[in-house]
Parts: sequence; C-alpha cells; structure tokens
Amino acid sequence: MSEEKYPLLNVIDSPAGLRLLNKSQLEQLSDELRRFLVKTVSSTGGHLAAGLGVVELTVALHYVFNTPEDRIVWDVGHQAYPHKILTGRREQMHTLRQQGGLSGFPKREESNYDAFGVGHASTSISAALGMAVAAQQKGEERKIVAVVGDSSISGGMAFEAMNQAGVMDTDLLVILNDNDMSISPPVGAFRNHLAKVLSSKLYTRVREGGKSALSHMPHVSEFVGRWEEHMKGMVMPGTLFEEMGFNYIGPIDGHDIDTVVDTLENMKAIPGPRLLHVVTKKGKGFTPAESDPCFYHGVPPFDPETGAISNTGSGPTYTRIFSDWICDLAAQDERLVAITPAMREGSGLVRYAEEYPERYFDVGIAEEHALTFAAGISCEGLKPVVAIYSTFLQRAYDQLAHDIALQNLDVTLAVDRAGLVGEDGATHAGSFDLSYVRSLPNILLMAPADENECRQMLQTAYEYEGPAVVRYPRGTGPGAEVSTGLESLPIGEGKLLREGKDIAFLAFGSMVAPALEAAASLNATVANMRFVKPLDEKLITRLSETHEILITLEENVVQGGAGSAVNECLTRLDIDVRILNLGLPDYFIEQATSSQQLQACGLDVAGIINSVNEFTGNSAIASRVSG
Repeated sequence: MSEEKYPLLNVIDSPAGLRLLNKSQLEQLSDELRRFLVKTVSSTGGHLAAGLGVVELTVALHYVFNTPEDRIVWDVGHQAYPHKILTGRREQMHTLRQQGGLSGFPKREESNYDAFGVGHASTSISAALGMAVAAQQKGEERKIVAVVGDSSISGGMAFEAMNQAGVMDTDLLVILNDNDMSISPPVGAFRNHLAKVLSSKLYTRVREGGKSALSHMPHVSEFVGRWEEHMKGMVMPGTLFEEMGFNYIGPIDGHDIDTVVDTLENMKAIPGPRLLHVVTKKGKGFTPAESDPCFYHGVPPFDPETGAISNTGSGPTYTRIFSDWICDLAAQDERLVAITPAMREGSGLVRYAEEYPERYFDVGIAEEHALTFAAGISCEGLKPVVAIYSTFLQRAYDQLAHDIALQNLDVTLAVDRAGLVGEDGATHAGSFDLSYVRSLPNILLMAPADENECRQMLQTAYEYEGPAVVRYPRGTGPGAEVSTGLESLPIGEGKLLREGKDIAFLAFGSMVAPALEAAASLNATVANMRFVKPLDEKLITRLSETHEILITLEENVVQGGAGSAVNECLTRLDIDVRILNLGLPDYFIEQATSSQQLQACGLDVAGIINSVNEFTGNSAIASRVSG
C-alpha cells in the first residue's frame, strides 16, 4: 500500500492522530479508508459490506470522542473493520481472520480500543449501559457509545436494554445505524438540518426550559408535550424511542461527514440517554457490494476491481443439502413451515422463501422468539422447521427446553455450522450443541457423517413426532452422492463401516471420515454412530465385548458430549472396557482454517493416531497396533 494511495491514512496510527486533522480533511480520509478496506478484504476475505457502510460514522466517532477513554461498543462486530484500521491495526489487517492474526470481530484482548468483545447481535446497548453505570458509580467522566447496526435493533435484548436505560439518568448515546432503509424514508438536506437543530444546545435549553416552566400547569404541559411528539412524529420515526425515554435525533445522512461530526458534537453535550438515527448504505463505495450487500456481507477473497470470486468447484455444502431437501419436501407436504432468525442466506432458505413465501417466516434477530413461535405453530398441527446456526441456538436454550422439549412438540431444528467454523473463530463456533441438547428429555439428536446421510436425517427428524435436531458442519462433506428421494433412517441405529481388531472407533458426524483414515493405519474398527440420542446401545455393547479399547470421536466439547453419553451407557450397563473420549478441548478455539483448528485440537488423522498410541502406550495392544 503506497504513500501516494493513502497519504492521510498512512500517517494515522491512532485516533489521537486522526483528531489532529482538520475537519475538511475527513472526507478524503474516509475515501482512503474505504479503498483500503476493499483492498484488504479482497485478499483475506471477511465481512465487507457492513464496514463499507460505516466508514464516515467510524471516522466521526473517533474524531469527536476521546477514545479509548471514551468507550465505543460495536454491535455484532461486522461493522468494526474500519474501527480496527483507525486504532493502530492497519499494518496487521493482512492477517485478518487468519491463525494468530487479527480477529474478524472486536476483541478486548486485541486492543484497548475494543471496549467489548462481540460476535452475536443486539448486545451493545446492554454492555454500554453497564459501562455507563460503572463510570457513574466510580465518578469517572467518560462518554459511552453503542453502535447498533445490521438490524441488531430488532433483537429483543436491545429493547430490554433500552427499556432499562430509558428510565435512568445515565450518560449513554445509542447510534442506530439504519443500513437498509427499513425504518425511515430517504433522507435529505432538510432532515440533516433538522437533526442539527434538534441536537443543538439552544433547542435542548428551550425544550427542557419549557418543560420546567410549564411543570406547574399540567394541562398546558400535557398539551405542549403532545404537540412536540406529534410534530416530531410527523417528520421522523423517533416517537417510539422517545416513549422509551431516549432523546431521539435524526435520521441523518451517515455518509455526510460534516453532518455526522456536527451532530455528534452536539449530542456529546446532551445529558442522559439519547439515540442518534444514522442512515447509511451497506456496501457504500464498492459497486458490487452496493448492488448485492447480502452476498458481500461476508465473502471469500475476491478481485478488488470487479468483485469477482473464483469458482472453487467444490461439491454441494451441507447448507445446500438442507436447502434442496426442504424445498423438495415442501412440494409434497403443505404442513411444512420454515422459520429462521435473520439467517435466510446463511441457512439456505433463499430458494424456499421464493417458492413458498406464504410458508416462510424470517423473525429477525430473535432466536428465542423463533423457537417459541415454532412451538405455537406445532400446537396447531403444522410442521415447523427452524433453520438456525449452532452458535445462535445457544441463545434460545430456555425456549428449546421449556417451550418445545417439555411439551414434546413436533419441531424440527436444522442446526448449521455445528463444530468448528474456521476463520469466524470462537464467537461463531458450534462447539457445545451436543452437550446442551442431549441433556433435554424427549429430543431426538443426530449428526450426519456425509451429505446423503444429512438429507436422510433431516427427513427422519421431520417424520419424528416430537422435537428433533440434526446438527451438521459448515462447508462441504466427504463427497457422498446425494439421493433425491425422501428416505429416512431407523431411529437409534448406528452403522458398522469397518471391521478391525482390538480398537473400535465410535465416531459421530464429521469425525467419521477421519476415523476411517486413522483406522486404516491402526487396523481398527469404525462405527458411524449417527444418533447421539438415542444411542445404539446394542452396537456399543457388541463392540465393547469384541474390542479392548473404545475411542469416541466428536466435533463437540468432550464435557457432556456424545462421548460422555457413551460413558454413561457403559456405566449403566455395567460394562467394563477401556475408553478414550476425543473431542474439542476445554477452551475456546481461536480463528484459523478448519484444518488448522482440527489439527490444533488433535482431531485430524495424525492427531487421532497419536492420541490412540499415547493411550495404548503401556498395554499389549500397543505392540500389536504398531506391528
């Protein structure tokens, strides 16, 4: 990156340097920052469109506020790449989302400018309110800003936080980054001017002074209050936020850097909870991302000039398997209803939404609601299928337990991104679902070994008259040929894939393929267990009688997972056999490629073989295996 291309950006190593610029230079800096962001992400891949939309807002925030003493809390984290570039990490951006490199999300351990670690949506207002209360309690003068975007305001947690903040006198600024024009109509010069007026000291003094003067005249005071809300409601969508106790300003053009800076300067001096509504364009400044912001929300490396992405030529992903299955089944069963919490593209429901719009429901960033909504649909005899990421299902655990499992309702959950997820790191990894789901009564829990088995398990789950979960990994599988039919599997039956001696692998889901490779070197038996709940106890008993050692394999934490289920089974049946549980370790797995993560966890073929050899090192089996 040459000095000529980024003359301002290249000399800014911190927000303190940014604040030395003249206000007239901020537009040029924003342009350089946007071009640098496109160039960087084109090489590393990552979340692009959201960051492009908040370039001016990010520059303005660090220009107006004294970060890191003042705190900026980003929601979701997809918006934070420009923030990283301006806060001393420009030279490390080429390591983004790579092993040992910069995280794709704000991370407290990475920088003192990252006030709060984040990966899930709708958390910023709660965290920022906590920080504001703590500053107040400690007598510290600092500003706290929460930046909510990518529809995170639709999450119930955001409204829970606002409900509390609105009745407090805490110094909190919430910025609503409206990047899809879903709340307000297009903005213009009049709205920008109006926002400046409403945020000015004069307006604030008149507004508060008028209320004070009229406080002893209740009828007049009530009339003036209603008139004020009526007039503001006529020209802006802020009445809801005002009713919640926030001083609402906006909407303003988030790409007009002068307006954003002026408004932030004015709002900085206003006490109490306030909300600034900023309208931005997702993908701003990069034509391919502006045209298709959903696709460029998160992308692999691409051509920075054209936006073109090379075709890897790989087979269908598990997400695609789900997409084809649900569309095929919907054509035959009108009872099927699909639900997703704001993950239409990621969960593979684009085609379904187009073909069956009347039976498709995107409930927004509201995982808890999604599951209870599905429960209500099931109560009336329809067949809901909830498409959700494993990491997001965690947010709705009580609803899974209380509203679905307890009532034994017929709800199918297609759980994507189970296990490790590569470059998205710990915040998005599905490391715990086998543990937290299998502990619930009434639930059928399955993990496919390949693409065709995934389709069969989805059908099995749908036919099961009760809650059923199919958890499958991100990306592609081993390459099995996929049937176009709607065949199901016999419930609770595993499958013996390889006959060996002494050692038997009991492999679950994605671990079946590496188990087969490891077994070839160890002359071991391999069973594809298929079902975590109910377990195939007959198969487990048979293998324990004919082998000296059982090895369980799962891409889930060992604690409480599928291996633990096998241990419990053996104990209950009073079977004495040596057993080794292999799975994810008891710490969060940081970003890397999927293969690097598996290697680090000892779940690649070499790692599995090494663990077996270490476990059998002092037994007679070791010599027979090595021989």
